[in-house]
Amino acid sequence: MDVVSDAIAAVRIGQPSSNRVRVSGSWCARFAPYDGAGFHVVLEGSCWLLPDGGGPPISLAAGDAVLLPHGTGHVIADSPADAAAVARAVPFELLPGAPGPAAPGGVEMLCGKYRLDRSRVHPLMLELPKVVHLPNRVGSHPELRAAIALLGGELGEQRPGACMAVPSLLDLLLVYMIRSWMAEGSGGAWSAVLGDPVAAAALRALHSDPAAPWTNERLAAQAGVSRPTLARRFTALVGRPPMAYLTWWRLTYAATLLRDTPDPLAAIARRVGYGTPYAFSHAFSREFGTTPGRYRAGAAKAS
Repeated sequence: MDVVSDAIAAVRIGQPSSNRVRVSGSWCARFAPYDGAGFHVVLEGSCWLLPDGGGPPISLAAGDAVLLPHGTGHVIADSPADAAAVARAVPFELLPGAPGPAAPGGVEMLCGKYRLDRSRVHPLMLELPKVVHLPNRVGSHPELRAAIALLGGELGEQRPGACMAVPSLLDLLLVYMIRSWMAEGSGGAWSAVLGDPVAAAALRALHSDPAAPWTNERLAAQAGVSRPTLARRFTALVGRPPMAYLTWWRLTYAATLLRDTPDPLAAIARRVGYGTPYAFSHAFSREFGTTPGRYRAGAAKAS
């Protein structure tokens, strides 16, 4: 696994959901804050997004994609609405959508959301801004454009296998939106981390085999540098020393396994590099403030 895939997999829970919306005339719809991430893709027409907490309205044109990775409440409207109009915004669920193609001057959108577990968010996900706007520009992000086209087609028609295709395309869309944000050059610290050959090589090794008996010396050899060089560059970029990151990632990965698999504690302990269930349980309790068994029970109840 690579870091971006692991960062997404660690927080994504349940099935994503989406629908295709067509609306015209004067309209203003509110999306309440959500314990997950939301997205919009404009297929036809244009509209405006106004995030809660201030900030300028964002103009969305056909082909634009926008991700709200922290579930920020927001308003979508036909115009950059003033405060009075925003206060009158109807809940999105009550927005009247007209069947068929969008009327002249109207807009057609894909709107959806991902459920996320905020208890163990990777720092790569934490540094995403509250709104990631990916404008449609000629030649930009072809993979994202292809995923949007495929998803729009699946949601527009009842095709055989759509129940399998749509969730997979939604997961792909999330990956491509984050990848596109990083490629835009506004990816923050983790763009620099993954662009550094030493830090990136060390992270690939740790994420590929977290159960391996890693040491600073072994990891430095894997990255092709001396131990002091690895420690200096990794710590400066990632924000914690290599072995501290490894411990954190092992327990974060273990939490994902507890949530997503029925594997016994002994098997999970081995997969994340702990020799005994006792050692694993002690480390997990120290990190999460609860035992692995209680964590698993809570995750099952929440799903």
